[in-house]
Amino acid sequence: MKPLLDTKAAAPHIGVTVGTLENWRVKGIGPKFIKTPGRTGKVLYDPADIDAWKDANRVQSTSETAR
Repeated sequence: MKPLLDTKAAAPHIGVTVGTLENWRVKGIGPKFIKTPGRTGKVLYDPADIDAWKDANRVQSTSETAR
């Protein structure tokens, strides 16, 4: 099992900025994440969830609709 990644470490794996990943999280369109308990809990990403999200969002042409 690979270690969990914080937002700063996860963003480069997806090819987006930290801000974009944060915005996607609010909109519910990015990869699944884990939020640790508490008001100031950490947001962590499992590399397997990042890989699954990338696989689910693969397309072969620009005419395909993003999911």
